[in-house]
Amino acid sequence: MLPALPNPVPLSDVLDTLRSNFLAFPHAMLGEVGLDRSARVPLDSNATPRMLSPFTLPIEHQKAILTAQLEVAVELRRNVSLHDVKAHQATSDLLRNMSERHKEKWWAISIDLHSCGVRPEMWKDIERRHPNVFLSLSTCINSRSQNHVSLIESCSPTRLLAESDIHDVDYCAPYTWNMVKIIAGVKGWRVEEQWDYEDEDNSNQEDWGVVRRLEENWKGFARGNHPSPLKPKKPEWVAGGNRKARMRVARDKNEWVSDNSDTDT
Repeated sequence: MLPALPNPVPLSDVLDTLRSNFLAFPHAMLGEVGLDRSARVPLDSNATPRMLSPFTLPIEHQKAILTAQLEVAVELRRNVSLHDVKAHQATSDLLRNMSERHKEKWWAISIDLHSCGVRPEMWKDIERRHPNVFLSLSTCINSRSQNHVSLIESCSPTRLLAESDIHDVDYCAPYTWNMVKIIAGVKGWRVEEQWDYEDEDNSNQEDWGVVRRLEENWKGFARGNHPSPLKPKKPEWVAGGNRKARMRVARDKNEWVSDNSDTDT
């Protein structure tokens, strides 16, 4: 294998190139990047068709590279298209680690789980913990399994996105539209035959069709700046007399814990 492998590239060089590209294109996203347990080393990266060796890429190696890329995305506030192939738990752990490390800076950017195939139960947990993570589905990949219907059912209406995930530009629009119609059918949303919205008023969202809903979801994804999932708890004050209410601030400044166990009678 060694003669067939390309020369090693320092990760620092890759990150320098990534940072330079971001600065040259202010609206560029990071991606597609991610984790893939089924990825194998090619016998010859320049051959057509490409022949694959039996050797896979260690997931820890992938996580190290992906984490470094995400750090640049956080630094420069760029959204991310993230794939996850047979690495659902590793991806979930990575999202949690980034959230705990960066908090507000992490929630300022949006993450698109691209052609995502996680279990509905895992998606519900990700959705609950990460207000900046969106679920994007495609018929090209996700329709291979009925799991995508359960995923759509379990997903919040404001977190869904649709894509084609196909390499041929001639099929991008029809493949995306196919997934849009699937989402509409599962969610019970009408499919607009024309743009029948007189204004951009958001007060009648129950009347929105699937196109308007997905458009608003995309705007939310592109905009970023998502609310913190760490909601401060209101302190429990004890009224009357000279009874003391002792407050303890948790390690995270956004989390308050009330302790009224001490009384002074």
